[in-house]
Formats: sequence, structure tokens, C-alpha cells
Amino acid sequence: MADNCKAEDTASDSVEAAKNAGDKKEKLADQVMQNPQVLAALQERLDNTALTPSSYIETLPKAVKRRIDALKQLQVKCAHIEAKFYEEVHDLERKYAALYQPLFDKRREFINGEAEPTDAEAEWHSENEEEEKLAGDLKNVVVLEEKAEAEDTNVKGIPDFWFTIFRNVDMLSELVQEYDEPILKHLQDIKVKFSEPGQPMSFSLEFHFGPNDYFSNTVLTKTYKMKSEPDKTDPFSFEGPEIVDCDGCTIDWKKGKNVTVKTIKKKQKHKGRGTVRTITKQVPNDSFFNFFNPIKVSEDGESLDEDSEFTLAADFEIGHFFRERIVPRAVLYFTGEAIEDDDNVCIPSASCLLATVCVEIVS
Repeated sequence: MADNCKAEDTASDSVEAAKNAGDKKEKLADQVMQNPQVLAALQERLDNTALTPSSYIETLPKAVKRRIDALKQLQVKCAHIEAKFYEEVHDLERKYAALYQPLFDKRREFINGEAEPTDAEAEWHSENEEEEKLAGDLKNVVVLEEKAEAEDTNVKGIPDFWFTIFRNVDMLSELVQEYDEPILKHLQDIKVKFSEPGQPMSFSLEFHFGPNDYFSNTVLTKTYKMKSEPDKTDPFSFEGPEIVDCDGCTIDWKKGKNVTVKTIKKKQKHKGRGTVRTITKQVPNDSFFNFFNPIKVSEDGESLDEDSEFTLAADFEIGHFFRERIVPRAVLYFTGEAIEDDDNVCIPSASCLLATVCVEIVS
């Protein structure tokens, strides 16, 4: 019994001591808060503290947070409707691609000298027509025209049309090596083909080449696979169709003409005999034609290294640029007028007005 009484007294003393300590802390806090300098310093600190959206949300009542969660549910449903909208945009692009194609076919004929435009088709009034006319009046126009007509008979189509576009556009010229140039001079046409109805969303670039000494292919293709659906783990990141992967093609290089590899010689010493021999091996070489052998996105979700991600993202951007800008407006990139437009203001194509294709890697 005595031991129990002592334990009760000790517990009582502990409670009393804790209560006294708490009272002292409260009194001290009251004294501090009554100090004008302390209050001013505290208020200044609160004023200088930026209230972030997340910190603001945390201050809201539970009932309000519940309503915000309901809004997020609605937003996810909006994202799925938006995805369906972009799928229909893709169908619309396919429909109008068929309407553009006869014009692009005629463009190819004029470029490659397969047909000559009529006078009506060739009639074009330039902005500088009056200045050009005045300059012509100051020269012997007859002599110049006769000389031009004589030269015209030896020129077929529009020489180096697509190669000139590659040279004019910085994004492409950076990829082209000196030894690529003779090959690109055989490029006759570039076409965009959209996936068929009911097939997964994609588009293909077709590079049509004339006979040449480098490879036997007449067409080199690059297919960009796309998806238009919100990510299950991050649905709010959805901003339209994304290019998620791409497939190239095999180039049938003629013997000794493969510009995507180079042969190097290396001396190798035998460990046992000490003799030295020279071996040759092929290593990758910088070339535009590596465009048709792209890095593949890992199917098992394995992440790429930083350099590979950068290369793949750049590849997606180039594919998108061919589709949206270069192929639809080729003549303006040949003359340089579209490049001036790009520098001053971005004039979107019809499909860009409806959908923005994000060129980013989906892990």
C-alpha cells in the first residue's frame, strides 16, 4: 500500500510540474506577442511569404477540397473528349490530303520537267514587278531574252529544288554533310501519307529519289506513330496528339556508297607474339540518311539516356516540320519567303489551326 501511495504522489507531482511549465510557456508567449517589435517582425515575415496555389488549397475547408476533387474528375472527362476531337481532326487531315494531292502531283511534274506549265499556270505578278520592269528597260532586253531562251532549252524542270530547300532551312542543313549533297540532288519529291481509317494514328514521310549511284531504293520512308489519349498517370498533361515513336527503312546501299558508315584503320598488337597488324572496321558516320535509322523508344518502358532522348526529340520535331511546313509550302522554302515568314511570325497551316502535335517522348 505504501508503494502505491508513493507512485500516486509521484504521478501527481509530474502532472503538476507539467501544468506549471505549460502555464509559464503561455505567459511567456503572451509577453512576446505583446511586444510591438516582435509583432512587427512577424507581420513583415508573413507579408513577404509568397502564398503558392498548393499552400492556399491546403488552407481550404474539407468540403471545399471535396468539390475541387469533383472538378478534377470533370477535367479528366474533358481531356478524353478532347482526345476524340483530335482523332477526328486526323480524319479531316486525311480527307484534305486527298484534295491537295493532285496539286502536289502537278508540282512534282513541273519540278522534275515531266510537264510544262501553261501560260495561265505560269502567270504570277510579283510585288517587285514594276521595279523589275524599270530595270529591264535600262538594258538591252532583246539580247537578254534571246540568251535566256537559248539557255532555257538546256534546263529541265527546276534543278536541285528539294536540295535547295534542305540548304535553306537551318534545321535540315545542320544534318546534311558534304557527301550527302550529291545524293540529295536526286531527290524528286517528298510526300506525306496519313494512316488509314481504323488504323492507329500515324503519318509517313516518303522521299522519292531518281536513279542514282548510291542506293537502289526509289522511295525511302519514315513513319511517325502517334497517340491521342490522356496519360493514365498524368491526364492533365494532355495537350493533343503526341508523336510517341518512329520507324525508318532499310537503305539498299550500293557497294562502297554507304555514307552512314566510314572505314577506319587501327593497329593491333598481338599479346603473345608481339606482332602488329592493321585491321579495318566500319563505324557510324554523321549523315542526313541516319534519319531513316532512328533510335527506338523502348517497349518495356526502359528510359533512354539524355543524349538519346535529345536525339529522338529532335527527330520528332523534324518529322513534324516536314509534315506541317515543308511539304505543304515547298516552293516558299525554295525561294526563301517561308523562312522570312518563320522569322517574323509563325503562320500556321490549316491542320495547325485545329491541332498542335506535341513532339515529346512518352516514357
